[in-house]
Order: sequence, then C-alpha cells, then structure tokens
Amino acid sequence: MNTVAFVVPEGIGDPQRVSGGNVYDARVSDGLAQIGWDMRTMTTEPNAAAAPLSQLADGALVLIDGLVAARSAAAVEAESWRLRIVVLAHMVASAFPDADPRDVAGERQALAAARRVVATSAWTKAELVERGLVEPDRIVVAPPGTDAAAPALGSARGTALLCLGVVAPHKGQDVLVEALADLDADVDWTCTIAGSLETIPAFAHRVADDAAALGERVRMPGVLAGTALDDAYRDADLLVAPSRVEAYGMAVTGALGRGIPVVASDVGGIPEAVAPGHAALLVPPGDARALADALERWMADPRLRERLTAAARSGRERRPLWSDTAARVAAALEEAG
Repeated sequence: MNTVAFVVPEGIGDPQRVSGGNVYDARVSDGLAQIGWDMRTMTTEPNAAAAPLSQLADGALVLIDGLVAARSAAAVEAESWRLRIVVLAHMVASAFPDADPRDVAGERQALAAARRVVATSAWTKAELVERGLVEPDRIVVAPPGTDAAAPALGSARGTALLCLGVVAPHKGQDVLVEALADLDADVDWTCTIAGSLETIPAFAHRVADDAAALGERVRMPGVLAGTALDDAYRDADLLVAPSRVEAYGMAVTGALGRGIPVVASDVGGIPEAVAPGHAALLVPPGDARALADALERWMADPRLRERLTAAARSGRERRPLWSDTAARVAAALEEAG
C-alpha cells in the first residue's frame, strides 16, 4: 500500500469554513483512500507546517495544500531535500490583483521546491508556466470532479437563481447584487447567495446590506452543505458565478452535473469548467450591466432556457467524476518517486 502524508489547513472539516479548496482536499483524500492509498492527514495553520513536516521520516511522500505551502514556504524548501513533496495548487496567488506580496513570494519558493505540482485546471497550469513558477513537465492537471446526481427539478419560468461560494471579492457577489438591482422589477425572480460569511466579514456585510435593499427576493443563508445544498441545487433554474478570479469553478460543475445551466464570468478556468456542451452564457468579469443583460435574456427567452437546459442535461454524463480526479493526483504522487 502506498502511503502519503496529506498536509491540509486547520478547519478543513469545519462546516462554517467551507471553501472549494477544502472540499477538493477532502474529496481527493477520500478518493485516494478508495483506490488503495494509506492517507495520513496532518492539519496545521497555514503558516505552521514546519512542525508536521519535521515529524516525517526521510523519504516520506507528502502532498501539501498550496495555501499551506505558500505560507510555510521556508519549511517546504528546507525539508525538500529529504521529503518527496507534491504541492496541490488550487490557485495562483499572483493572479489576484490584490495579492499579499508575501503569499506571492512564498508560492514561488514552495513551488520551486516541489517534485511535482498538481494544478486543479488547465488554466492554472498555464498560469504557473507563463509566470515562470513551474516547468510544464512538473505539473499534473487534476480538475475537480462531480458526483452522479439526478437532474434538478427547476421550473419553466427560469426565475430561481443560485450563487454558491465563499462571500469574498474574488467571487464577485457584489457584482451580482448590483446586476440584480438592475433587473426588470416586474419579473418575479429570487436569488440565493450561499457561502461562508466569515472569510472577509466586512465584504460579506456590505453585500448583505446591498442585498437587503432588494427585499426578500435575495437570501443569504450562509454555508449550505449536505441535504441543504442538494435542496438548493434541486430547486434552482440557473447557477450564477460572477467571479472576478476563478481557477476552475466547482459550483459551476456541480450545477452542470445536475443539468442546471450557468451564467458566469468569462475568466480563469470557468470556460474550461463549462465545456463540453453549450449550457452557459459567459460575460466579462466585474461587469454588472453585462451580467444583468444575460440574466434578462435568460428569463425573457423560453427558447434560450430550453436550449441551455437541454445542453446541460445532455452533458451530465460526460463530466469527470471525483474518482477521475483522484486517479490524476495519484499519478502525480507516483511520478514524485
């Protein structure tokens, strides 16, 4: 049995700290265990990985979350001579316009010390290569998978909108609320904006205040998981992903896996996530007017809704599963020697 130490951030299982990265880490851990890997999960604060890494025997194989690697870069570099380190890159820190320079420098240092890097999208790989962070032959792409799920019920009117993701500037919920305020007041739409409100509280409070001005049409229930998340998908007509920066878009693939069409920003890995099929309308990131126009087109045109919904449903079975993701990560671990 192959053994790997998986170093992940504290709170990976905390329902109030749900993020795409945490979900990906948990699903990959489960998937690797299912195909025979002995998973030794080690949790740490992102800037405190020196202690868990120092506990590992010489030659140990290590998979380390990219956030932890970037914020514990000195430890990753120091231990790389005796450990076989693979970094799991959910995102490229330098792709964020307001990135902390310490994270950018730490990312470069940690990635240089890794034997292999797992990128969660082809876009992420391209960014890593273009920015001179990793040579292409050290990168394995392992996009997020989907779960087999029944098609969403939806409605003929197309007015039930759903937005999922941590409430933070890069996810663009402020752009969505601005777009919703521009919609025709005569259309009886609703929108659920679900995700952690604790990551950047000031931003989340500002979005919530702006959403409150739109009345009960907009709900912000916080994190949805398990049955509550399944119910939200089941009742949705359209998934809206207004991100300013996005490495892939797990909410997008979660929706498409249930036959729910998407309106999303044309940014990062989102075009990759919506392919194959023609089940999405893409708009420029940060453009509330363009987003409002796309939502109005969707709600006003029954033929458009029928076409996009049919495309989403027909493409469900062609989407990769989480078992496919785990197999690609396993290949990266095996390549690390």
